[in-house]
Amino acid sequence: MNVDTPAPHVVVVGGGIAGLAAAHRLLASGVRVTLLEATDRVGGKLRSGEIEGVRVDLGAESMLARRTEGTGLARAVGLGDRLEPPATATSAVWTRDALRPMPKGHVMGVPGDASALAGLLSPEGLARIEHEKDLPPTGIGDDVAVGAYVAERLGREVVDRLVEPLLGGVYAGDAYRISMRAAVPQLFEAARSHGSLLDGVRDIQARAAAGQQTGGPVFMGLDGGIGTLPGAVADAVRAQGGDIRTETPVLGLARAGAGWRVRTDRETLAADAVVLATPAWSASALLAGESPAAAAELGHVEYASMALVTMAFRRADVTGMPDGSGFLVPPVDGRTIKASTFSSNKWGWVARGAGDLFVLRTSVGRYGEEQALEREDSELVDVSLADLGAAVGLTAAPVAFEVTRWTAGLPQYPVGHLARVARIRDEIAKVPGLRVCGAVYDGVGIPACIASGQRAADEILATPTLARGTDGEAGQ
Repeated sequence: MNVDTPAPHVVVVGGGIAGLAAAHRLLASGVRVTLLEATDRVGGKLRSGEIEGVRVDLGAESMLARRTEGTGLARAVGLGDRLEPPATATSAVWTRDALRPMPKGHVMGVPGDASALAGLLSPEGLARIEHEKDLPPTGIGDDVAVGAYVAERLGREVVDRLVEPLLGGVYAGDAYRISMRAAVPQLFEAARSHGSLLDGVRDIQARAAAGQQTGGPVFMGLDGGIGTLPGAVADAVRAQGGDIRTETPVLGLARAGAGWRVRTDRETLAADAVVLATPAWSASALLAGESPAAAAELGHVEYASMALVTMAFRRADVTGMPDGSGFLVPPVDGRTIKASTFSSNKWGWVARGAGDLFVLRTSVGRYGEEQALEREDSELVDVSLADLGAAVGLTAAPVAFEVTRWTAGLPQYPVGHLARVARIRDEIAKVPGLRVCGAVYDGVGIPACIASGQRAADEILATPTLARGTDGEAGQ
C-alpha cells in the first residue's frame, strides 16, 4: 500500500469472538479498524467470572481442538501456554432413572453397531438398530433433519436417548428439526454415499482408526477460562492500533459514494468497508435498506435461549460425586436440566483454584422452552438441585451460585439452513465493501465463529477498494 495513501478504514459491528477475530485479521494487513460493540463488554457468549472467589466460565467453556482456528488464535494472542485439555473426558447420560456411561464409537450419537449402545437403550431399541440392514436405502436429497433420518434408519430410541441430548448440548435445539447437512456434515456425507447408515458410520470410524483424523484431545480449554480469550484478542487488537468502543450500538448503515456511513448513538463514522458480526435479527435490521433480500432471509433465523446455573459447594458436603466430567439429559425423560458439568472434575484449573470448594453447573432451556428462563434465579437453582439430587444423590446446599441467562443465544440450523446462508452471502456479495460473519453462518462452535470472522476479513481485504487503498472521503 502506498505510504501516501491513508490506510483503508473498516468498521466491524459486533464484539463477539467472530468480530474480534475479523478485527485481528484486518489489522494484521495494515487496515485501520474500529470495532463497535453495543454492550459494555466484548466476548459475546464467551464470558468468565467468579463464584465464591473461584474463577469460572459463565458461557462457553471449551473449544474443538481438532479445528485449529481457536487454538491458533489463542496462541497468536499469547495464551498458548494456558491451553489445557479436560482432566477427564468421561461422561454419562442420565436416562431411565440412572446415570449410564456415554458410549464410545459413535458419531453424534449414531453407532456403528448396536453393541455400542448396550445399557443405554432398551432391548427393543437395540433390536431396532439391528433391523437397519434389512431396510432399503433412504433418500436424503439436499438436506434432511438429523432426528428424522436417524429415527427412520435406527429407531426413535437412538435419537431420543442420545442424538437429541448431544445435539441439544450444542444447539439447544430439536434434533427432529436440525439440519444434518449443517450440524453433522460428516454424517450427512456418509448417509449420501452408503445405503446403510451403520455402514456409513463404520466407514467414518475406520478412516479415523487409520489415522486420517488428527490425534490429541478432542476439546481444549484455557487456564482461567475460555472467557479470557476475547479480552486477550481485544488487547492484541488495541496493541495493533485498533479502536474498540463498547456501549456503542450501531443504529444504521448506508452506502456513501464508494464507502459507508455507520451511524451510532453518538456519531456517524465513515468507512471503506463494514463487517457485520451481529446476531441475525440485528444484521437484518441494519441491512434492510442496503440489502433487503439478505435482511429478509436473516429475519427468518430462529434462536434458542438458555441459562447456566453455576454453583459452589463445600467439598466435604459433596462426597460420593461421580468421577466423570458430568452428564447429559434427554428431553424425553422430562427433566428440567439438560446437562450438568462437574467443573472441578473436568478442568484442572478450576480444581486448583477452588481449594475446598466443588464447582459444578447445570444448563436449562431448549428451543421453544423460553418459559423456563422466566423463573427467578433462586427457582432455577432449586430445580437444578432437585434434578441433581435425583441424578447423583446431591443433598447439600450451595454456598454460592451464579445464574447466567443467554436470551436468544444460539441460532437454530433447521433443514435448509445452509441454502439460506448461501442466499444471504450471494446477496451480500452484491453490495461493495460488506461482509457478514458469526454463529449464524458457519457453525456455532468457537473455532467455526473465528473462521467465519477470518473469512469475512479476508474477503474484505480482497475487495478492489481495500486492495488498492483509497483517497476517498471514507478513507480519511
